[in-house]
Formats: sequence, structure tokens, C-alpha cells
Amino acid sequence: MLQNFLLNILLTFVWVALTGQLGYTNFVFGYALGFFILWMVNKSVHANTEYFYRVPKIFAFILLFFYDLMKANYEVTKDVITPNYNMKPGIIKYEMEAKTDFEITMLANMIALTPGTVVVDLSKNKKFMYIHVMYLTNKEEFIERLSNRIERKLLEIIR
Repeated sequence: MLQNFLLNILLTFVWVALTGQLGYTNFVFGYALGFFILWMVNKSVHANTEYFYRVPKIFAFILLFFYDLMKANYEVTKDVITPNYNMKPGIIKYEMEAKTDFEITMLANMIALTPGTVVVDLSKNKKFMYIHVMYLTNKEEFIERLSNRIERKLLEIIR
């Protein structure tokens, strides 16, 4: 997988050098073009295709996370600007599927980056995470969303 990634980056830089334009859109286009070329070559050779399944998952996760981030920012901003008090704070105990320190750290970062949520503590056996939620209307719904929408997709990318 790392070999395909490095080849893709190399093809991207070759594209940028050939066109002579070092811009964001040209770099993204070169990356997509290199990805397509590598996919076609590996498809005909029947080589390792893990890279070609993981990269779209990474981009989908990034878009999903940015959507959640914007939604949470809107919620917090609306609550700060309006005179009404809409917060319903609470602390939940979340049972994680993440096992390694890296997986737990990445999950904690994804939770902490979203406005209105903060990871308060981690159990000694690293099985539970305690999360403070600013807008906790439905505990089960929050846990379900966190489990299916963030943790499961994050672990698909990492593992």
C-alpha cells in the first residue's frame, strides 16, 4: 500500500512539473490522474488493491467529518448569538471498539475537534471513554452516531 501511495505522489509531482503550474487544483488533478493510472496498471497486473479501496474511504471520511464539524459549529454559534439557552450538557460513558493507543488517540482527536464535545477521561483498561457533550438531547442517539458514523469509519481507514 505504501508503495502505491509513494508512486501516486511521484506521478503527481511529475504531472505538476510537466504542466509547470504549482497550484492546488493542478496538484489535486495530478493526484487523481496518478491514482487512475495506478489503478488501471494494478488492475491489469492483479496486484495488491488495498490502496485503491482505502483512499476513497479516507476522502469520504474527511468530507463526513467536515460536515459534522460545520454542523456543530453552526449549533454552537447559534447558541452563542441568540439569547436563548439551548444547551443540555451531559457526560456519557462510551464503550470503544478502538484497541491500540493510536486508534484511541485518533478517535479522541476526532471527538475533541468537534465543537460541543470534549473527551474528559479514559478508563484504566482503555475500554471506555468519558465524553462531555454540550447538546445531549438523546444519549442513545449520540452513542449510535458516534459509533457508526465516526468510530467505525475511522477504524476502517486505520486497520
